Amino acid sequence: MGQLSTLLAHLHSLAGPAITLIYPLYASIQAMESPEKLDDEQWLAYWILYSFFTLMEMAAESILYWIPIWYEIKLVLVAWLVLPQFRGAAFVYEKFVREKLREFGGSATNPNSSSPKDKASRDKKIKNKFLSFVTSKKVN
Repeated sequence: MGQLSTLLAHLHSLAGPAITLIYPLYASIQAMESPEKLDDEQWLAYWILYSFFTLMEMAAESILYWIPIWYEIKLVLVAWLVLPQFRGAAFVYEKFVREKLREFGGSATNPNSSSPKDKASRDKKIKNKFLSFVTSKKVN
């Protein structure tokens, strides 16, 4: 019985990297090599969400430490994002992230809907907004 529990513990510790990194890495390479755009969007969205999720998890580590099943919750969530049957990453990006980008004037607008001159003007405004944010100084 002790060997079985040891085996299960090792499998449990391998499940996270397999689901969050190994399979997405393989699928991303496959998507890059395929001519379809749909799978590219899924995997780009996955890596954007995974990066954000990891940063938030690092920031909230002291709180998440007290949630006993956090690791399992994370695995289920990431599995939903990863599995091609669900296309969870593309769904979350389309419904939430893209909306926030549009709200804040990001580049999630349709590039075919405007002329190159409009796009250059929009890009310049975004660049100026970013530069003013980065270079602004706090005044007391």
